[in-house]
Amino acid sequence: MTEEPADKSSKGLGGLSPALQWVLLVAISAGIAASLIWLRAPAPLMLGPLIAGIIVASNGGKPRMPLSAFVFAQGVVGCMIARMVPLSIVGDILAHWQLFTVGVLAVIGASTLLGWLMTRLQMLPGTTALWGISPGAASVMTIMSESYGADVRLVAFMQYLRVVMVAGVAALVAKMFGVTAPHGGDAIAWFPDANWLSFGETLVVAVVGPLIARVLRIPAGAMLVPLVICIVLAHVGLMTVELPPWALAVSFAFIGWNIGLRFTRPLLLYVARMLPRAIACAAVLIALCGVVAWLMVVTIGVDPLTAYLATSPGGVDSIAIIAASTNCDVSFVMAMQTVRLLAVLFLAPVLTKFIAERVSYPNDRHP
Repeated sequence: MTEEPADKSSKGLGGLSPALQWVLLVAISAGIAASLIWLRAPAPLMLGPLIAGIIVASNGGKPRMPLSAFVFAQGVVGCMIARMVPLSIVGDILAHWQLFTVGVLAVIGASTLLGWLMTRLQMLPGTTALWGISPGAASVMTIMSESYGADVRLVAFMQYLRVVMVAGVAALVAKMFGVTAPHGGDAIAWFPDANWLSFGETLVVAVVGPLIARVLRIPAGAMLVPLVICIVLAHVGLMTVELPPWALAVSFAFIGWNIGLRFTRPLLLYVARMLPRAIACAAVLIALCGVVAWLMVVTIGVDPLTAYLATSPGGVDSIAIIAASTNCDVSFVMAMQTVRLLAVLFLAPVLTKFIAERVSYPNDRHP
């Protein structure tokens, strides 16, 4: 395997103490998020920390992001979605199952075809494109790719590069359609009066939900299990989801940092030669999903922003946060994203393995 460049922790921000690195990361995140709020950009509380994470990590910083914090943040986002999505989401899926089936299979089919074509043309080493382009389930695709000879580092880079690009493009599309953040920077009541009992119940679900998902080994369950629990309990009147802005801001920051801090300088240097092709690959997939969204607009009259967010390839938590800051049909977006996420978890590994076994190359691990 090609050696990854050594991480010189003594250079750049790596020479600072972990505490100072975190202070710097939080300060940069706050500054960028405040700027995005002032610009009334969608999802500023996630995109700000995400950009800050890339800046810090690519300059040698290595703040350790606890996995438990990220899992908890996913649980909070699941609760947030439940607050916006009614129990009727199941009825919506069943009532429009043809639409969801076509939309989901179109996105998966487009990604599989693109990965196969790039693999056949050897635009990226071996089967890297095939594993790296799968729309969603980034951790699953990354782990499985190593078993089939692909370079896991490049696959991981492609997966999380796409997540970043999808989040950025989705925010830009929301801006293009005249959608802005619902509050200006000086209008957000960060510490409003809250029902602390309801808030405590919500936090319990955000913690217990991911634990249940882990025990039952439910893929992507850290967000999906709290979402289902909150929808059901709220529907029968046993709880009210309470999430003050400051709690959401912390959770959004955890998610943004988890993505941004993966883009370290050693990884960026390692894939520099492949970067244009990786960006082009992700851009083509995003464009193909945009075509699927356009077909939904012209055939069944879904509003453009809702259609685009519903078909965006991957980063379901990022899309949920962006959708929450717009006036799109959040229920439709999350229903489509959830169905596709489940489909990807079951179908994409099978399709990817099937194709990879037939187009593999002996130099998969050598960019």
